Amino acid sequence: MPTLRKPAEVKRRSRPARVGALASLPLFFPLEGRKVLLAGGTEAAAWKAELLAAAGADVHVHAQELEPAFEALLAAGSIKGRFIHHRSCWSQQGFEGAALAIADAESDEEAEAFVLAARRTGVPVNVIDNPAYCDFQFGSIVNRSPVVIGISTNGVAPILGQAIRRRIETLMPESLQGWAQLASRLREKTLSLLDAGAQRRRFWERISELAFSGSSAPEEEDHLAEVLLEDARTSAAGKVTLVGAGPGDAEYLTLKAVRALQSADVILFDDLVDDAVLELARREARRMLVGKRGGRESCRQEDINDMMVSLARQGRHVVRLKCGDPMIFGRGGEELDRLAAEGIPATVVPGITAASAMAARLGVSLTHRDHAQSVRFVTGHSRKGDLPETVDWAALTDPATTTVFYMGARMAGRIRDRLFAEGLSATTPVVAVSGISRTDEKSWSGTLDELERGVDLLGLEGPVLIGVGQVFRAAGRQAGQGEGFEFHQVFSVRGEIAGAENRGIRTLGKSAAI
Repeated sequence: MPTLRKPAEVKRRSRPARVGALASLPLFFPLEGRKVLLAGGTEAAAWKAELLAAAGADVHVHAQELEPAFEALLAAGSIKGRFIHHRSCWSQQGFEGAALAIADAESDEEAEAFVLAARRTGVPVNVIDNPAYCDFQFGSIVNRSPVVIGISTNGVAPILGQAIRRRIETLMPESLQGWAQLASRLREKTLSLLDAGAQRRRFWERISELAFSGSSAPEEEDHLAEVLLEDARTSAAGKVTLVGAGPGDAEYLTLKAVRALQSADVILFDDLVDDAVLELARREARRMLVGKRGGRESCRQEDINDMMVSLARQGRHVVRLKCGDPMIFGRGGEELDRLAAEGIPATVVPGITAASAMAARLGVSLTHRDHAQSVRFVTGHSRKGDLPETVDWAALTDPATTTVFYMGARMAGRIRDRLFAEGLSATTPVVAVSGISRTDEKSWSGTLDELERGVDLLGLEGPVLIGVGQVFRAAGRQAGQGEGFEFHQVFSVRGEIAGAENRGIRTLGKSAAI
């Protein structure tokens, strides 16, 4: 493997040696064929009865009267467990042989009596909506059985638990259930026919990819199993996935990007990739910093290409993690060309490019039909470190065009002068944003003649994007600057800029919208 100028294998963040404090211990309790005592005939009790029966329990319902919802449930029956209705109140004898006891008590006195009776026989107990009398709690559930996810907020924020459940459900297609069931059927065959280690891992990774592909699992799995088993036994070839990490905020990652990170053996990541993005990767993945920053000592692109080739030839799944979108000023094309020449399979997972994130953060449409009918993304410097001469600079002065300059912070003054020379008005609205979607995000807006000064106010510590065009006049108004852009100000979206008051820079709090 070639030696890079500045390669750095990043040590995983230090983690506590022991597990952090838990409000409660998450457990998965098998109930198939086991007795559960349920006291109460209310609608709330009916929901618990349906849940218990779905897990295969024999639910003994003690209630003299049932609400209509409960009567309908008993009439419909259960797809797995069963209901046994006792038209009487619960008694001490009813706890014998029970795995769990649940009650919908009308008063604290009734709840206390139920709990004491359950504990005499050593049965874990839950009183619905009364945490003080509960040995265990029911959480929000994502059901893709045999994949089951339980979410608990320890009873303090049930609505938050439901919101988390909805978020997780968007990540887990309904078809996952069929694939999980298929995986269960194939487990014994896999253990007997594949060697432990790489072969079994390749098999299960392929199953996982199919499970999240959106397609349904086949009803007849024999042919698929033969194909996957053969592939797992013979395939040792590595692959490379170019993944767009977006502008910074981990929430801008696509689902496909997260899945690639979670299946990676090695991650070669840029200097600007946020730690929160790396935290989403597979824990065992090797992380290597191969960042390239303008004006700083960096890894050569040729060395990065050599490293991808070498690691893939070792049978690794290499994720090349790039800020923004790998195919927009990310040298993705060069890397794909090299991989293709070496015969190494490669795919691309697009990311949200910085210009799109900037527009969203500013609340500005880059192609607002009243101002712009085209948008151009332009590099702020050439291979030689100067303004790119192959760009049609005259076309960038078209008043119906929005132009976004990437990597142009150090060239801000020269960009301004070149646009002036091509005839663009000095009062053309411009914006500059540093650290888009990051905790230190700052933005400035003004006019073209002020551009260099505005970028200087932002500083060069973070990546800076420059936008030029009439669509950014709205950004100035939203920042309270008025039509004439009489003031140039820097705004911090996620906290105040240190020492801003001393430099005459206006800051807004975290809740402020740009």
